[in-house]
Amino acid sequence: MLSAISRWFRSLPTAAKLLLILTAALLPVGITLVFVAADEIQQANDALAGRTADQADVAQRGIESLVARNALALRIAANAALASGPGGSCDRAQRSLTIAPAVARDFELETLDGTPICKVGEIGATNELPLVAPGAIRIRIASDRPGILFRVGVNGGMASGALSVREVETAAREGSSEITSVVLRDDRRSLTVIPVPAVDGTGEITKFVELPVGPDDIMATMGGPVPRITIVDKLLLLMPLLMWVMAALISWLLVSRLLIRPLRQLQRSVSEYRPGESLNPPRKLGPATEIRELRDAFGRAFTKVEESEAEMSAALEGQRRLVREVHHRVKNNLQVVASLLNIHGRSAQTKEARAAYAGIGRRVGALSVVHRNHFADMEENRGIALRPLITELAAELRAGAPDEARGVMIDLDLEPVNSTQDVAVAVAFLVTEIVEFAMLDKPTDSIEISLRRVGELSARLTMGSPVLVPDDAELEGKVQFERIISGLAKQLRSPLERKLGRYCVDLPVFPEA
Repeated sequence: MLSAISRWFRSLPTAAKLLLILTAALLPVGITLVFVAADEIQQANDALAGRTADQADVAQRGIESLVARNALALRIAANAALASGPGGSCDRAQRSLTIAPAVARDFELETLDGTPICKVGEIGATNELPLVAPGAIRIRIASDRPGILFRVGVNGGMASGALSVREVETAAREGSSEITSVVLRDDRRSLTVIPVPAVDGTGEITKFVELPVGPDDIMATMGGPVPRITIVDKLLLLMPLLMWVMAALISWLLVSRLLIRPLRQLQRSVSEYRPGESLNPPRKLGPATEIRELRDAFGRAFTKVEESEAEMSAALEGQRRLVREVHHRVKNNLQVVASLLNIHGRSAQTKEARAAYAGIGRRVGALSVVHRNHFADMEENRGIALRPLITELAAELRAGAPDEARGVMIDLDLEPVNSTQDVAVAVAFLVTEIVEFAMLDKPTDSIEISLRRVGELSARLTMGSPVLVPDDAELEGKVQFERIISGLAKQLRSPLERKLGRYCVDLPVFPEA
């Protein structure tokens, strides 16, 4: 029987033989691909649903960050305000909040038993908020307006604030622009922040994810779009793959000797090419004229690429030299200005004039230090290293200190972090202002400067000195000093944290290499 089948097969034309061979070869592959594609489609569905859950988690963290930022700012302001007694506490808290960026200004201060002391603005009914201990926070959905209320416990009382539904929506959309619906619920009521979109026939379904907000007082139900994969889509996913497999096999059987083998030789030659070397394609590539033309085209293309890279390298090197020369000249000019100020300061007739010259010279010197470090940064392009910048700046400030402050100690505790030139300029001026103020008012006391990384993209700069006393207007020039360092902190887009003997500010920095 086998011999009869063999004779019948040999009698068939070549096209029929090829059809039977391809059918026998592709049928098992086709069956296998059906199961593989079904599994991949299921994995794609799970991945899309997981992506929606991730986006919902990002939006939830955005809402939590909004609440936490406002609660922290209100807690700090209320603690400081109530520490001086209930009288005028709201005015003191309102002044404290004016220096905190992007926080709500409407709030209410209460006693420990919930009795209102005073309030600023309209935050609605707060009687439904529970009593909280110092340091705790509770959140509720407002009953008389679209928004949420929060209450934080402070020393000697409580503080309540409100966030509008628009602020919550903005925080959620900033966290994730792909979230299409957000609904908040507590144990009494619900708040629709972003309404659920209507079905529009786009082939998408909405997946809902429920996450807690804050201390589990509010649950957020967030929805995101998940594309619907239909049966037609599944068929379209399978058909091109099957067609590709068939075309690849047929093409290999028909043209392997004319095309595949020469192309592999050419591919091996191109893969072995290294920049700076010459391309050596094989001379004999079979009878196909197109392959030989392709070989010659590769040679011409590689030649053009090498010429273009050489021109770009030369242009880039020229640009780098020009930029380095500009920064070098700026640094030299600043040093010349500082030297002139020093010379004129020595010849000044009055002590006040000499002090003014010295103060201006220290600030010009600080800017010169920044440019010198930026000039060094251009060799590595990792941003300006703040540790050597602050170290050099501290040394120059100590060397240029007035006679009565020559023995001042500046203790440094700096971690290696890098940031942009704009941040470095603000840091240099901030350090200069605080060190100069401390040297002039308490020249015998030491000054502490620390720089610690507190996150992947942030670091904290801390300045310590007995002269740093918040709300102390008795020192000469304290009002002007506070106005200057507050402005420098705003350039860093971070609030200046004032504590007794210690001022802190957060800086944006580059991730660790």
